[in-house]
Amino acid sequence: MKKEIIDHLGRTVVYNFPPKRIVTLCPGITETLFGIGLENEIVGRTRYCIYPEQAKNVPAVAGTKDLKLEKIHEVQPDLIIMEKEENTKEMVEILSEFYPVYVAEVQTIEEAYRMITDMGSLTDREQQSESLVTEIKQAFAELPTLPAARVAYVIWQKPYMVVGKDTYINSLLQKLGFITPFVESLDRYPAVTKEQFKEANLDLVLLSSEPYPFKEKQLVQFQEMLPDSAIQLIDGEMFWYGVRMLEGAKYFKNFSFDV
Repeated sequence: MKKEIIDHLGRTVVYNFPPKRIVTLCPGITETLFGIGLENEIVGRTRYCIYPEQAKNVPAVAGTKDLKLEKIHEVQPDLIIMEKEENTKEMVEILSEFYPVYVAEVQTIEEAYRMITDMGSLTDREQQSESLVTEIKQAFAELPTLPAARVAYVIWQKPYMVVGKDTYINSLLQKLGFITPFVESLDRYPAVTKEQFKEANLDLVLLSSEPYPFKEKQLVQFQEMLPDSAIQLIDGEMFWYGVRMLEGAKYFKNFSFDV
């Protein structure tokens, strides 16, 4: 039957319910769809959607920022699921000419819960998605509240870029109890100079494993630049939203933040 639903951008999406041939173009959402039991309905993914392991058996039909339209046509989707930050507006516009496209948007922990719940409503997996949200909320409730340290989460090297306001990662850092001084920037992922790092009086700098793969070499460089700040490497995949939040909660509970 036909179903009409409003996506996170306020767009009306009309599609066949329940969908049987889903293309998913956001790694965190792809993993979540598998997590709520849609492994047989997913027919296309991005080349970055590599979790869970069985996702690699699904044809890669795009990147997160680029399309292979002929490959998407080949898998004949009845629904495409995208995410505002992961994918581009141009991709949404092009695909909407051919297929029903649902666009999610996740900038906070609460919006991550909403996304999971909405994926259930969208795909006839309400019970599974509601159970997942309940489990994640319980895991997050058990997280320790860390000291109110001033923290920067670094995602890029040249130029230096950090996580700023209106991002899921920042929401998560604040949930842990941290103060994130670079939220004062107008940009969600501001470029930061060495001088700005020094002026921020940071207690802790977290160097993420993605999108830039920070390693020990960069840790040493940051320690030389900021001798009074603690510098740590951290697994960026633990900051994904969706079903990964369960694994993330365990990781944060056991990670020795140097504060």
